[in-house]
Amino acid sequence: MKLKLIPSMKIKRRYILFNTNNQEQIEQVVLDSLGTLGWAKTSPVFIKDEGKLVLSVKSSSLDELRAALELSDKELKVLAVSGTLKGLRKR
Repeated sequence: MKLKLIPSMKIKRRYILFNTNNQEQIEQVVLDSLGTLGWAKTSPVFIKDEGKLVLSVKSSSLDELRAALELSDKELKVLAVSGTLKGLRKR
């Protein structure tokens, strides 16, 4: 018998589309701002989608992550944020 999670127990995720494909640069910027614990709380997952870099994070930590990216001196831009990957493909 396979156990299923009820919908309220699932992690609500948001997908962030970046202007760069450099995964290490994004990781370093967030680690410098939020630290290791903050990075772990976002529970990040990098996704390669049609040649673009997409980061999947918890929706509760989205604001902290965007603030960390804005405070950096690197040329990182958030192009779009969506609740689904299909929504990002439309942009």
